[in-house]
Amino acid sequence: MLSITRAAAVAASCLLALPAIAQQGVDSSTIRFAQVAALDGPAAALGQGMRVGMMAAFAEANATGGVHGRMIELDSMDDGYEPSRSIEEVSKVIEADAHLALIGSVGTPTTKAVQPLATQANIPMIGPFTGAGFLRDPSLTNVLNLRATYDAETAAWIDYLVDEMGLTNIAILYQDDGFGRVGLSGVTKALEARGMTLSAEGTYTRNTVAVKSALLEIRKAKPEAIVMVGAYKPLSEFIKLSQKMRMDATFVTISFVGSKALAAELGDAGEGVIVSQVVPQPWDTSIPVVADYQAALGAYDADAQPGFVSLEGYLTGRLAIEALQVAGADLTRESYLGALGRLGSIDLGGFTLTYGAGDNQGSDSVFLTRIKADGSFEAITPSS
Repeated sequence: MLSITRAAAVAASCLLALPAIAQQGVDSSTIRFAQVAALDGPAAALGQGMRVGMMAAFAEANATGGVHGRMIELDSMDDGYEPSRSIEEVSKVIEADAHLALIGSVGTPTTKAVQPLATQANIPMIGPFTGAGFLRDPSLTNVLNLRATYDAETAAWIDYLVDEMGLTNIAILYQDDGFGRVGLSGVTKALEARGMTLSAEGTYTRNTVAVKSALLEIRKAKPEAIVMVGAYKPLSEFIKLSQKMRMDATFVTISFVGSKALAAELGDAGEGVIVSQVVPQPWDTSIPVVADYQAALGAYDADAQPGFVSLEGYLTGRLAIEALQVAGADLTRESYLGALGRLGSIDLGGFTLTYGAGDNQGSDSVFLTRIKADGSFEAITPSS
C-alpha cells in the first residue's frame, strides 16, 4: 500500500501530467472538475457532504454514457476551511489548467479569498456552499450560485421568531469573520425593519470551539432566542453549554452549519433547535429530484445516508451537468462559460433554478426545519 506521502506525490504528478492529455479539463473521453473545500477539520462534514452529492450526480450521468460521450470526474482538494490554504489549492488548479471548472467550494471566507483568482483566470465557479452576497454581483459572469442568500435565511428566522412566536429579546452568536458578519448584517436588517435591535452579541474564532466567553456575555441579556451563524462543532458546544447553564432559549441556526452533523454532535441536546435550509427535505421522495438523489446516492455509496448537504451537492452536480448539455459536444471552457450564461429556467424535478441577465443565483427558496428528539428533522410551516 502506498504511504500517504507517496500517494500524495503520485497524485500531484498525475495532476501535473493532465494538461498533456486534456485541454482545460476536457479531452475526447473525459471532463474534469475541481473541488477545493474543507475535507478535514471542524467543517469537514460540509466539504465531504458536497463531494458525495456531486459524485452521486456524476456517477448517475456516467452510468448512462456521460455527457455527449464524455465521463465526468471530480478531483477534490482540502483547504481545511482556511482562506490561505484555499488560495494555495485554487492557485494550483489554475496553474495546472487541467480542470474545466471549480465546483462545490465551502465557506464565505475561503470563497471570498479565491473568487478574484478564479474570475481573473476566467475559470467557472459553480455552486459555492455559501449564501454570501458578494457572489451575487452581476459582474461575476464566471460564478453560478445555486442556493438562496444568507440575507434570505436570516430574514426567515426573524419572520418566524418575531411574527410567529412573538419574541422580542433576541441575541446572536456568530463566527468572527466575513461569514459571521454577513449573518449579523442580515439579522440586524431584519430586526431594524421592525424597529428592533439585538439584545446581545457574542463571537468565536473560526476553526475553534472557544464559545464560553461569548455564552457568558449573551447570558446576561436573558434572551428568549439565540440566532447563530457558524459551523456545527462550535455551535453544538455553545448549545450544550447553554443547556448546562439552564438557559431557556430557542436556538436557531443557518444552513451552512451542516444539519446532520449538528444533530449528531448535539445528540439529546438537539431537540427543538431550528435550522434554516436552502434545499428541500432530503427524505421527501414525493419530490422527483429528491427521489432521483436518493437513488443516485445509494448507487454511488450504499452506506451513505441522505442529508441536506449531500442533496445540495447532488443538485450542484446536476446543475453542472445541465450546463454541459447546453454547451454541446464541442466542449471548451469558453463554450462552457457561455452555456452558464444562457441556462434560463431549469426544472430539476420539483426544484427549479432560474437564471437571467445579471442574475447568477438560481434559487431563492428557504425552508425552516426543527430537530426532533430522535435527531431527525421536521418541516416548520407558518403557525406550527
